[in-house]
Amino acid sequence: MQQEIQADDSVWRDGRDLSLPPLRGERRAGVCVVGLGGSGLSAIEELHAAGVDVIGIDAGRVAAGAAGANGGFLLAGLAQFHHDAVARFGRERALGIYTLTRRELDARFAEPDSSCRRTGSLRIAASAEEEADCLRQIEAMQRDGLAAEPYLGAEGRGVLIPDDGVFDPALHWGALAARLRGGGVALYGDTPVRRVEAGRVDAAHGRVHAECVLVAVDGGLETLLPQLAGDVRSARLQMLATARACELRLTRPVYYRDGHDYWQQFVDGRVVLGGGRDIGGDAEWRHDGGVSSRVQAHLEHLLRDTLGTRAAITHRWSAQVAFTTRGLPQFGALSPQLFVTGAYNGTGNIFGALCGRALAQQVLGRRSELAEWLA
Repeated sequence: MQQEIQADDSVWRDGRDLSLPPLRGERRAGVCVVGLGGSGLSAIEELHAAGVDVIGIDAGRVAAGAAGANGGFLLAGLAQFHHDAVARFGRERALGIYTLTRRELDARFAEPDSSCRRTGSLRIAASAEEEADCLRQIEAMQRDGLAAEPYLGAEGRGVLIPDDGVFDPALHWGALAARLRGGGVALYGDTPVRRVEAGRVDAAHGRVHAECVLVAVDGGLETLLPQLAGDVRSARLQMLATARACELRLTRPVYYRDGHDYWQQFVDGRVVLGGGRDIGGDAEWRHDGGVSSRVQAHLEHLLRDTLGTRAAITHRWSAQVAFTTRGLPQFGALSPQLFVTGAYNGTGNIFGALCGRALAQQVLGRRSELAEWLA
């Protein structure tokens, strides 16, 4: 029987104060950005650099949702493996988006950010059928001039993508929020939004009037903007973390079982592992938090039997993410004064930041290559 278990905070946010003061009273701005995860902060950074008077608000704190509670992977491309993306969206679009995310990776690793490390990433096959699909992925990527090669190592057999890497999401987005606040941008936390409409945001204890509103939210997007409910659906992704696992030497993040499960090991030896949404079934399509006995048992099985560590489990948590029926995020103008980006289908660390910046460029009336691919 499935039981709910008490959840902890994300290991990334553990002991870090990412809180902001709440919005109270009436404020006016050129643009109000709702959501202070990676896409919202990236949009604010772009708007602020253009001289726009911008206010950012969040129901919780900086990186309160999946932006500060995910697996810490930095991957190029869409949520699908490249050959699957080509089949679904066409080669030109899939390759165009992959190229943009690959450039974003290069820029991220060039930053003086100690939390970002270019390690490469692995897709490890859990079956002979998946191993054959790994070969199809390698063939498609190499045909399109993308870096991918067969892999055989301690983790298993599969695909090595040398351009990918890892980062500390809460540290990265917390640092960006601090820079923005230091530059004079008004950011507010603990400010649940009651209603969003063109030019106005009503929050729990205040209101923002703006020339335009930009919603940059992943999980729960269809609750904030009910008109998107037909295309957007949110789920929780469950994770756990361990104390130092000295017997393991996992130098790259791993996707396993067609990406349903994933893990990485920190430099200090701790392991963070997540997945099992398919194991949890319909119960994972929910809007509240918490973790379940069924999925956590699956994650523990991976930890003990697949990875082979007895390291103590120190954290269990979940993050809400949103998926769309078409496999591409919600992106663009809902009206002349209301814009949205979100629902990244489980891979928002790079793609979400790109979408936030591209949407800000659209608000500014500038051309964006990514917006053209998403149109």
